[in-house]
Amino acid sequence: MGEIKILWADDEIDLLKPHILFLEEKGYKVFPTNNGDEALEFLEYQPMDIVFLDEQMPGLSGLETLSAIKEKYPSIPVIMITKSEEEHIMEDAIGSKISDYLIKPVNPNQILLSVKKNLDTKRLVSEKTMSDYQQEFRQIGMRLNDRLDFDDWKELYKKLVYWELELDNSNREDMAEILSMQKEEANRLFCRYFENNYIDWLNDTQNDVPEMSHTVFANRILNNAKEEGEPLVVICIDNLRYDQWRAIRPELSNYYRVEEEDLYFSILPTATSYSRNALFSGLLPTEVEQRYGKQWDREEGEKDPVTEDELLQGMLKLHGKGLKSTFKQISSLDEGRKLVGSIQNLLQNDLVVLSFNFVDMLTHSKTEMEMVKELAEDEAAYRSVTKTWFSHSPLLDVIKKLSELKVKLVITTDHGNIKIEKAVKVIGDKNTNTNLRYKQGKNLNFDPKDVFVIDKPELAHLPKRNVSSKYIFAHERDFLVYPNNMNYHVGLYKDTFQHGGISMEEIMVPIVYCEPK
Repeated sequence: MGEIKILWADDEIDLLKPHILFLEEKGYKVFPTNNGDEALEFLEYQPMDIVFLDEQMPGLSGLETLSAIKEKYPSIPVIMITKSEEEHIMEDAIGSKISDYLIKPVNPNQILLSVKKNLDTKRLVSEKTMSDYQQEFRQIGMRLNDRLDFDDWKELYKKLVYWELELDNSNREDMAEILSMQKEEANRLFCRYFENNYIDWLNDTQNDVPEMSHTVFANRILNNAKEEGEPLVVICIDNLRYDQWRAIRPELSNYYRVEEEDLYFSILPTATSYSRNALFSGLLPTEVEQRYGKQWDREEGEKDPVTEDELLQGMLKLHGKGLKSTFKQISSLDEGRKLVGSIQNLLQNDLVVLSFNFVDMLTHSKTEMEMVKELAEDEAAYRSVTKTWFSHSPLLDVIKKLSELKVKLVITTDHGNIKIEKAVKVIGDKNTNTNLRYKQGKNLNFDPKDVFVIDKPELAHLPKRNVSSKYIFAHERDFLVYPNNMNYHVGLYKDTFQHGGISMEEIMVPIVYCEPK
């Protein structure tokens, strides 16, 4: 920032010369005047960064000058200075959007502090953020060299997301780039860790495993629900990453107190028909298939998949829970508005599960709508779009209503997503699925170094179309494309947000417990 210009209007300006000299010694340029009319003239030909305004001046009063300044230059910070402590004067000034309020006699340090508070805060916060992250950078780097377990990885991922959001507001692109590189390194190591342990977790009998899609509802949600007691509402925001949750948390905190915030691990594929069905059924994909039939890749003549409500009812029965429950899926603005009006009736149940699909629709539409691509061109913008949606959504209206009714709330999701960048070639036959982050088929041709291969799907409790089926999963920011017309598909999908594969963003997803304020 260049030289900061201060306009100071006070009918006793000559008595304030020591204060003005003090500010000029600190590097500020002060323009003094003894009346409101001249102050307004100054602003017409000389842009100012901040205005000090005496409340009691002859002629145009301080409050009148303030009103004229704010009408013409609404973004300029104005500091009101007065001898009076009368409440109505303070209220008038505050109502006119002053930035600070000082009572005479003021000392130079008060003035300097007010300038810094109103003009230098962003820079000072940025410098403090940079300094703190530089220290944390070394600690995270050393931590990545340790043998981390799943709890360690959750904490490390939370730290990385914390710094992502902090640096979003710092305007320090150099530090953001360093963090991005560190996160890429963490993602590379996490993928290796996950691939080395995933099959063992699914088949472990010692319970030394992370909470996962098929266990989290029974272990972490049902024990909070009571038969014929206080209703519990579970909100599943489809495809919500942890950083997106952190972006919307401040708005939610106006109505709910976050009691606990944790992460659980999505199963593979990190896709709706697998991880989402596992979440609501409490079953792994092969168990879902055995109990309900195919819920994916249906062939002609097969019955429609079961609803998520049926999966939920089946899980309650499986765990011997006599809870009265209901399930509502919201996929449009109109459905959301109707839900707000019916929420009181839904609370006659012990357990209410609400599924909101906006984030998932945003992710998929990003590859189809140029406007959405521009709105969510990077990670920070993607978080911002999610935050804006939440602030104006029927979901927030539902949350406000639930808070008024003193209803406990759990917020979670089924899987996350990641911005994809690097194309990896795969060859498959016409029966291979279309997802960019995983492929299933019997005639897949690929470089094993590029993917995580599960050639025995039964070990991962994954269904298979035929005896020789296998699954491959993209990791980090890779995506799987066929050689035919490859450049077209790379241009279409590169830098979009996808899910189905292995990354911290897709696998480690939030589950949050909230108490009404």
